[in-house]
Amino acid sequence: MARTRILPDKEWPPALERPTDNRAEKIGEFGVPVHLNLTAEEQSEYNLLWNKYGINQFLSQKISPHRVLNDARPKDCLWHKPFDYQQLPKTSVVIVFFNEGWSTFVRTIYSVLHNTPDILLKEVILVDDFSSHDHLKEPLDALVATLPKVRLIRAKKREGLIRARLIGLEQAKGEAVAFIDCHCECTIGWLEPLLVQITEDNSTIAVPVTDDIDSRTFQYYYGYGVPSIGGFTWQLFFHWRFMSEEKLKARKSLAEPIPTPTISGGLFAVNRKYFIHIGTYDDKMEVWGGENVEISFRTWMCGGRIVIIPCSHIGHVSRDHDTYPRQMTVWLNVIRVAEVWLDDYKRIFYSRLPIRTTSVIDVRERKKLRERLKCHNFKWYLENVYPEQKVPEDRPGFFGSIRNVGRASVCLDLMNKDGKRIVSVYMCHGLSNQFIEYTSRQELRFNHDKESCVTLDQHQVTAADCEFDREAAAESQTWKYTEEGQIISAESGQCMTATQDKLLMKDCEVKNNELQRWTWWEKMKGGNINVIS
Repeated sequence: MARTRILPDKEWPPALERPTDNRAEKIGEFGVPVHLNLTAEEQSEYNLLWNKYGINQFLSQKISPHRVLNDARPKDCLWHKPFDYQQLPKTSVVIVFFNEGWSTFVRTIYSVLHNTPDILLKEVILVDDFSSHDHLKEPLDALVATLPKVRLIRAKKREGLIRARLIGLEQAKGEAVAFIDCHCECTIGWLEPLLVQITEDNSTIAVPVTDDIDSRTFQYYYGYGVPSIGGFTWQLFFHWRFMSEEKLKARKSLAEPIPTPTISGGLFAVNRKYFIHIGTYDDKMEVWGGENVEISFRTWMCGGRIVIIPCSHIGHVSRDHDTYPRQMTVWLNVIRVAEVWLDDYKRIFYSRLPIRTTSVIDVRERKKLRERLKCHNFKWYLENVYPEQKVPEDRPGFFGSIRNVGRASVCLDLMNKDGKRIVSVYMCHGLSNQFIEYTSRQELRFNHDKESCVTLDQHQVTAADCEFDREAAAESQTWKYTEEGQIISAESGQCMTATQDKLLMKDCEVKNNELQRWTWWEKMKGGNINVIS
C-alpha cells in the first residue's frame, strides 16, 4: 500500500482560507502562553470577565481569531495511505453555545473553517441555546452572513446542551455529524481520520484527542504521546485514566485507534443515520452531565464501538468554574443512566448518591430502546469493554462515612492541599469525598472521582493509587479496623486520632480514647426517588 506524508493538500483547500497577515507579530500564536502586565483598570476588567465566563476573555480577545497552531499529531500519523477525499462522507459540524464569550466562540468557528477541507464540510450549524448576551445577537448575525457554509439556529427557549444538540442534529444534512464544544480550536487534519473510522465501520463513534488549552494563558498543551482513555466513577461521572500496561504493550503504532470505555462527550464524530438508529441523546436529560456516560454504555452494549483517534487533535478550554447552576440536574441525569443501563450494579450507584429527590423519573422509553436494540447487559460491558474497572465490595457495615466517636461532628475527609490528596477530618456531610469502602483486603478506598487508597506517607495520612490494583499490596495502605473502632496502620502500628482540625497518627491507647475510635455513619437523606420503569 502506497504511503505518503500527510501535509496540507492544495488540491483539497479548506472551507475558508486563513488570512495572510503577519502572524509572528501576534500574541499566542502556535499556542505559546501569554502573560500580560495589567494596570489596575485592566485588572478590574479581567476580574469581571473571569468571573463571568470562567475563562480569561480579557486575554482571549487580544489573540487572533485565526491563530495558527502547530501540527499536534504524532509522527506516526504523518505517514499514511492517502485519504480518499471524494469517498469520505460530507460532515455537518454542530456547535451549541449559550452566553459564550465572543472571542473563544469565534475562534472555534474559524478553526473549523480553516482546518476542514471544503470537500468534506457540508455545513457548520451554530445552535444558540437562548443566549441573552448582546454580542451574540446582531453582531453574530452579521458575522455569520460573511462566512461560507455556516448556519445559525436560535432556540425559542432554554433547552440545555443535550436538547440543543438534538436541534442541530435534526437540521443536519451531512452523512456524518461532528459535535464540537464552543470553546475549542481544531487543528490541521482533525476531521479526516475520524471519517476514515466511520467509513470503515459506521457503528463507530470516533473521538479526537482532547488537548488542553490553559484557561488563563491560552497555552496549547500538545498531546503527542499516548492519549488517556475514558473511565467512569460509580457516581457515573466521567474521568480520564491511563491505559493498562498490557494494552500499551499491544499497540503497534502511535497512530493506532484506541478503544475507550467512555467519552468526555464534548467532541466526537458519528455516522448520522447510525446515531439516530441507536437513540441519539436521551432528550429527558436536562442541561448537560451524564449524557456522555449514557452514550458510552449504550454504544458499547448495543453493538457499536468507541475509539479515540490519536491522529485527530482538538484543543479545548475548560472553564475554571461553572457559569450557571446545574448540580441537581446532573444527579437526575445520572439516575436515568443507572436505571436504564446498570442492571443490578445500580445498587453501587445508589449507595453513593448524595441526594434524594421527589422528582418523577420516567425511563420507560429508554428501556424500550434498549430492548429494541437487543443490548448486552452491564456485566458484559464490565467484562468485555472495561475489565479494569474496580467493582466495590460494599460489604454491609463497612462502607459509607467514617465518623469520629470523640468528636461526633467530624468524619474522615479527602481534600486537596498544595496539589496533594490529604486525608483529614471535616464536618460530616456524607458526600462524595467522605464516602469510603473498607475492603476484605483491609484497604480504605475512596472511589468517587478515581480509585485511591488511604495511605500512610511517613507520618501523614494521604490518598494514593491503590497498590493492590497493581498486584503489589503495601503495608502503608493496610489498616486494621478493630471491634473497639480503632483504625490501626499495619506499617506503623499507630492509630488514627482526631484533633480539633487535623488527623494525626498516635500511639494506640489501651484504654478507650474516644478520639481514636471511629464508627460508620450514613447521612440521613430525605425524600424518595420515584422511578417509572
